This record gives sequence, C-alpha cells and structure tokens, in this order.
Amino acid sequence: MDFLKDLFFLEGDEFSGEGGMASIFSMEQEDETAEGEKYPKKLPILVVRNTVLFPGVIIPINVGRPRSLEAIQKAYQMEGRYVAVLAQMESSIERPELDDIYRVGTIARILKIIHLPDGTSTAVLQGRRRFRLVELTKEIPYLEGKVVALPHEKVKNKVMLKAMVSSILDEMAEIVELSPHIPPEAMAMLQNITNHRFLLNFLASNFVDAKVSEKQALLEMNDMEAKAKRILEALRGQLQVLEIKDQIESKVRSDIEKQQRDYFLNQQLKTIQEELGQDPQTEAVQRLRERAEKKDWPEYVAKHFERELNRLLRMNPQIPDYSIQLNYLEFILDLPWNTYSQDNFDLRKVKEVLDSDHYGLEKVKERILEHLAVLKLKGDMKAPILCLVGPPGVGKTSLGRSVARALNRSFIRMSLGGLHDESEIRGHRKTYIGAMPGRILQSIKKAGTSNPVFILDEIDKVGKTFRGDPSSALLEVLDPEQNTSFYDNYLELEYDLSKVLFIATANSLGSIQPALRDRMEIIWISGYSTEEKVQIARRHLIPKQRENHGLKAKQVNITTPAIRAIIRSYTRESGVRNLDRLIAAVMRYVAKKVAMKESYDKSIKPQQLKEILGAPRYINDEYIAIEEPGVAIGLAWTSVGGEIFVIEVSLSKGRGRLTLTGNLGNVMKESATTALSYLKAHCDELDIPYELFDKRDIHIHIPEGAIPKEGPSAGIALLTALTSAFTGRKLRPYVAMTGEITLLGRVLPVGGIKEKILAAKRSGIKEVILCKENQKDIEEIKPEYIKGVKFHYVERAEEVLALALRKRRGRKKKKADTTKKEK
Repeated sequence: MDFLKDLFFLEGDEFSGEGGMASIFSMEQEDETAEGEKYPKKLPILVVRNTVLFPGVIIPINVGRPRSLEAIQKAYQMEGRYVAVLAQMESSIERPELDDIYRVGTIARILKIIHLPDGTSTAVLQGRRRFRLVELTKEIPYLEGKVVALPHEKVKNKVMLKAMVSSILDEMAEIVELSPHIPPEAMAMLQNITNHRFLLNFLASNFVDAKVSEKQALLEMNDMEAKAKRILEALRGQLQVLEIKDQIESKVRSDIEKQQRDYFLNQQLKTIQEELGQDPQTEAVQRLRERAEKKDWPEYVAKHFERELNRLLRMNPQIPDYSIQLNYLEFILDLPWNTYSQDNFDLRKVKEVLDSDHYGLEKVKERILEHLAVLKLKGDMKAPILCLVGPPGVGKTSLGRSVARALNRSFIRMSLGGLHDESEIRGHRKTYIGAMPGRILQSIKKAGTSNPVFILDEIDKVGKTFRGDPSSALLEVLDPEQNTSFYDNYLELEYDLSKVLFIATANSLGSIQPALRDRMEIIWISGYSTEEKVQIARRHLIPKQRENHGLKAKQVNITTPAIRAIIRSYTRESGVRNLDRLIAAVMRYVAKKVAMKESYDKSIKPQQLKEILGAPRYINDEYIAIEEPGVAIGLAWTSVGGEIFVIEVSLSKGRGRLTLTGNLGNVMKESATTALSYLKAHCDELDIPYELFDKRDIHIHIPEGAIPKEGPSAGIALLTALTSAFTGRKLRPYVAMTGEITLLGRVLPVGGIKEKILAAKRSGIKEVILCKENQKDIEEIKPEYIKGVKFHYVERAEEVLALALRKRRGRKKKKADTTKKEK
C-alpha cells in the first residue's frame, strides 16, 4: 500500500459493510479542484451508507454490492477516474433506488482499488466537488446519472468567518485534550490548514459526531458562515459530554484511589497495633464482655450473648456484617434486663399528685390506686392493660404522664396513629439491610427500666396494609398471659413486658379489633361539664397560660362569669383544648397592654370578650317555651357534649303519608315509625279517631337540618310530639326527655346521660323524663351540677305521656256527653 506512505490516518469507525471507513487526510490536497477542471456530464454513481463524503477529504470505502462494484470498475477505466458519490438515506436498504438516496453528493476521484480475497474491494476516494443529481440515466448493471457541479458561494463576512474558525479551533483543542481516542498530533495538523472551506469539510467528516442526515445537511450548505456556526454548535455539545464524562471518571478514579489508600492505611495501622500489642477488635470485645459481667439478666440471655460474642470474634472487621453484629450485641446490653424502678406506695401522695394534675377523671384515678394497693400488699402483680376511651381533648394522654409521675416510674409515649407496618411493633430480622428492633423494645431501652408507664396513643387509628396488621402484633404485647415472653424479630430473644403499665387511648372502640379490645380494660372518659371546665380553667389553664405569657397574678384576673361565657359562646368541645387557646388569646391581649404600658381593666369580664375574642361564635341553646301542640324537647349526645333539640310535628290533609326531614339517620327514622305504630295501636286509649291517620299526612321535622342526627334516644320524644299533634294537647313547659321506645310501649335506657342532663341544666330545663334503668347514671353525677332539676323515671310509654302532656280541658264533660248519647 505505497499510496498511503505520506498519508495521515485519524481513528474512526471500523469498516461496517459498504460505506464504513476511516478518514484520511493528505497535506498535499487541502483545497477543492480549480474551477477549470472539467467533469463528464454523466458519471457512474456509487451509493454509500453510514457516511457522507466531503470535498477535499480522502476516505477508503468497502465496496461489496454488485452495482457498486460495477460502478467503481467503470469509473476506474474512465479518463480522470471520476465517480459520483451519494449517501443512502436508510442504511438497511440493500438495493437503493432513486427515492432512497440524497440528490446532493460529492464528485470523487478514485486513487486506488484494492481487491480483497473475499470478493469485495476497497476503493480509496478523494472528494473533489459537490454536485446535484439531475436524473438517472442507467440502473443496470450499475447506476449512472446526469450530474451538475455546484458552484462555491463567496464569503460575505470574512472577519466573522475567521472569528468562528478560531473558536472552532479552540473547541477542538479542548476536545483533543479530553478525548483519549484522538492523537495530540491532530491539533497541529488542524492548525496547519489554511483553507477555511476545506477545514470545515474535514471537521464535518471526521470530528462532528452526527447522524448521516445531519452531515448531509452540512454538505448541502452553501453559506460558509452558517456551516461554521453549525459545526461550532456540534463541537460544543460534544465538548460538554466529554467534560461530564471526564468529571465522572475523575470521581470514580478518586473514589477507587481513596478506597485503596484507606485499605493500605488500615493494614499498616493493624500491623503497627499488632507490633505495639494493641488490637481494636479485641478491645471492643473486651469492653462488651466487661459490661455483660455487670448485667443482671436471665441465664438464657447470658448464654445467647456469649455465643453471639464468639461469633463476632470470628468475623473480619472489614466486612459489613461485623458492624451489624456489634450493634446487635450493644442493643442486648442496653436493654434494662431485670431493672425496675421503685414504685411510690404512699397512696395518699399518689392521689394528691393525680388530683393536682387533673380535675375529675375519678374512675381512672380509682383504678390506678386499686392497682397500687394490691401491689403494695402482694408485692408482685401483673400490670393491668387500661384503655381510656373518650372524645379529643379530655386529658387521656396527659393523664398517662401524670400517672408515671405519681408512681415514680419512667414515662413512654408511642403514637400508633397511621401505623401500618407490623415490623414497627415486632422489629425486622437481622438478615435485612437496615434492620432495627421494634418500637416497643426501643422505647423500653430509652426508658432504662422494665416497668415504665407506656402510653399507646390513638390505638383506634392503627392501619392495615400488605405489610401486615400491627393490631394483631399488639395482641401479644397487651395480653398479660403472653407478654411475659414478648418476642422481637431483631432481638431473637424473649423479653418480659408483664411489669409495664400499658395505658392505651382511643376516641372510639368501633375500629379496634375485637380480639385486641377484649384484652384491655375499658375505662370511658366522658366530656367535661361546664362546671368542670370552669374548675379546670381556674386550677390549671389560667395559671399555665399566665406563666407562659410572662404575666403575674395581679396583672390579670379572668372572672368566673367570663370563663363561663368563653365556654358557652366561643367553644363547642368535650375537652378543653379550644378553651386553652382562647385563654391564651386573652393573655396575649393583656400582655400587649402591659408591654405597651396602656391602661386596661385587670379583671376580665364577659362584656370585654367581644373586644378580645371577637363576636360570639355559638348561640346558647337556651330553652324557649313554645305554646303549640306537636312540639317536644329531646336530649342528644354529640362528640362535643350534650344538646337539647326540638321535635316538630305538623298534620295536613292527605292520605296518611309520613315525611321525615332534618338530616335524620336510619335509626331515628325507625324510631319515628315505631312511635307512630304505637300511637295507632293505642289510639282508643288516647281518644284519637283511627280514621284520622288515613286522612292526615304527618310531617316530622327536627331543626338545624345541616347537622346529621342519629340514634334511638329520641323515641319517647317523637311519641310525645306525635301524640300532642293528634290530640291537640300541649307539652308541659320546661320538660325534656330521652329514651328509646318499643312497639309494645316499653321505655329502654340510652347512653350519654351525663352530657344530656348537663345540657338540660345549662338550657334551663326543670324536669327530665328518662328510663328507670338510667337512674344509676344520674347518681354518678355530682349533686351540685344538677341542683334544681327534677327527674322522672319511667318504664312505660303511658307514663311518659301522662308526665309530658297537659291534661285536656273538658275531657270529663265530653266523655259524659258521649255516654248519655249512647244511652
């Protein structure tokens, strides 16, 4: 291959069928042919794929297709050895037609043809000049076409072109420096090219990494400035890729070097320590062993620890499992095995602490004192599992902290709201990456004793997903018969939780799993009455907020009427959270006055609340006497306490249709139907003509229709209102009632009695009718809270109607007239 002696090769793609090539540059051919060079009008056409030939560039082409071999042979025999080279649009087409090739190409001179043993040939071509294909004149045995040479367009702005070429060379210098595949000599060669047109063609052919269509677009460009700009953009894109690649390689290289450096340093350090008689691994194991000797733990734990410690000794400190095993052993040591705090058995002192922290909640306090009393007498007893159920804000969670303080125990609070992974309770197995013990044992470790007060907050809001059911995992934790040997997946040992005083809190029992509910001792905490809220505010909330706002007792005094006004007109809640916020707002008002040295009334009265807190948010449900038949007063329980409500019954001409309005639930609708059925069955006793039920449409309405109403409590109130409407007898004033009714006229007990009675007292009700079985609930309410209210305990519907309705005037006379007429 003597013809390659003075040629310089640049690395490129390997030959890949016809058109695969490595570009060659000859320093002797750096310009296009002179304008005087003549070309035949018809030339054989060589269709190449995967490449575009530019004028001035020399490339070898693998020729294997029959028509291409014929075209090369024919052109090599012609004068000048010219061949028209066109690029193929799609490289997968083996026999391209006219529609498969571009119309603009390069006239090339065949420098040499090399015949290879496999039947193919390699032709070394030198691009001469661009041309446009006018038409095909022959397709067999080779392609031949009429061509027209394309003239050069003169440069409009030589200064601009020169500047852009300079920028291109700067970009190329950085590319050559960063690219490992381009020899450094390439830059010197590029700087020696003085012809700008040839330089751009050479760069487009060899250094622009683009698709065939993009290179073809560069070939077809006549404007030198536009071509230079396009090439500059392409080179800048390639340079950015090379820079990022270089950064990545540098980072990887530095990481590898750091790892190797750390390894060698660790090995040297290990050797030095061995020479000095020091061994960090042995020292760590020795520290663990010394701690283990001081631990008072069960024998099976000691044997397991020793076995795991020996396993640690056999491990290579460099492997990840070593640190996992070390953390596991340290966790075993950190658990408070057989470590218990001394309970406070001074029951009077415990009662004082509980009373000072919380007002009311007598049942819970009594249950705690009972447990301590038995523990004091017996000396050893499994702790009870208590579940405090009540509306938000009544002090369930804070009560746990108070119990811990009273018992002199550590306090732990674990929120279960939204918990949906069983591993949060039982822990992960050590085989998993990032394994951790469950939150139960983590909390025990944090407490430092094995008998803390453990609050399981919001146990009714535990979730359940494909990861498991945490409430099922809690069955073992909250069962006194099982939690003596609680098994954590991470610990892989049994741990005794029987001395832990678990107190769960919930807002409702409906969402708690029945098996879990069965394991807990349920203590209901009802909402606070207005009187209780007043006491809580005076004893706890006002002093706390006064201290939080930097005020002294002499600087502000919220009067009892003002506290009552805040409770009734600005809050609707069972607890005292909003009351606490409103008291804080009053304190901020006073703090501002004190800080700005403005005059103000130190005694906060109800009249000042509008200025401080704004207009009242709620209207008091005071009783308003209604002198109309068909109206009764019922009592309802809500999540924010008790309320009174009015039941209205209206009769109109019709066919006996019953209409219920007021956003009533299914149970309340059934109660209305039951009351109407009872009334029809006993119409003779109540002097109601039976035909009247078929001639009147009945409409029952409970005002405040936007508020949903549900439950059986309104049964006797519905019956009373219906009876009043059909008989025309008015309801006695200041009488309210609550209770369920059956078809046979029995009155059944209902719940929420405390809240209902306090609401009746607050609204001015003087007499309350309720089931006899609810008498025990009345006896649990403090007498001072219900002073002035008379209670009627009934068993039958007839008793309710006799107590609630006024007597009909002239009834005896009418009855006598009827008797006389019959005679």
